[in-house]
Amino acid sequence: MPLQLEWSDLPIFLAIAREGTLGAASRRVGQSQPTMGRRLRALEGAAGVKLFQRTADGFVLTDEGEMMLRHAERMESDAHALARELAGSEQGLTGMLRLTCSDWFGRVVLAPVLAAFNQRHPCVVVETLTDPRVYSLARREADLAFRIAAFDEPEVIARRLTTVSYALYAPAGREVPAQDVVVMDTGFGGMPDVGWLMQAIPAARIVARSNSREMQARLCALGVGMAVLPKPLGAATVGLVEVDLGDAPPSRETWIAYHRDMKRLPRLRALVDMVIDSLAD
Repeated sequence: MPLQLEWSDLPIFLAIAREGTLGAASRRVGQSQPTMGRRLRALEGAAGVKLFQRTADGFVLTDEGEMMLRHAERMESDAHALARELAGSEQGLTGMLRLTCSDWFGRVVLAPVLAAFNQRHPCVVVETLTDPRVYSLARREADLAFRIAAFDEPEVIARRLTTVSYALYAPAGREVPAQDVVVMDTGFGGMPDVGWLMQAIPAARIVARSNSREMQARLCALGVGMAVLPKPLGAATVGLVEVDLGDAPPSRETWIAYHRDMKRLPRLRALVDMVIDSLAD
């Protein structure tokens, strides 16, 4: 007898397999934990096997679960490919585009371009995601991505967009100890500007950290400490002055990318062309 699976339960299965707990999986798919548990039990009932071992540390795939994971991931990949191809064949400048970038880059650099794009194509809704998460182009979590590192995904079309210069900033009109600095959080401790700052100010004392450049700029302007910031952000933040130590922090390249299946989508092509015309160097 063929399995009577409910295909809509497979994303639930994938979320639990990837996250390891019902709580994390429920946040990933936007459903409650009781609903997640009920749908997992229904899937296991339809499959006639246990897909997970419940342990104190979370959910661990059984051998049958590992088998289902391989097939579910292929099905997910095929579904995403179909969605991309269908989207890529749409005609006309209407619909939605989802792009992902850093907080400061979105507000300072992209917002003026997106405003101009909206004036030209008012029927296209652009959704901007600025949290630190790396969104997947293959899964259509985003249609367009901006990053400060080159893309290595094989199905992604990418190009270098522009080079962003950095500088050291201090609060204007406020006295702060010369060694007090605001830097990236520990997860980004390997960023080039952090290393440059520690070398340029050997006695530097880290007084605050943040994974948000916007937050770093604001803390600096409020007198918490000096900070290395992208120059466009520094220029756009009231209350900052540039500090010249004789050697500038390293610049960073910004890259733009989208999935190759989306290259014929008119609204995406129009936005990419406008971004490149406005920002590329």
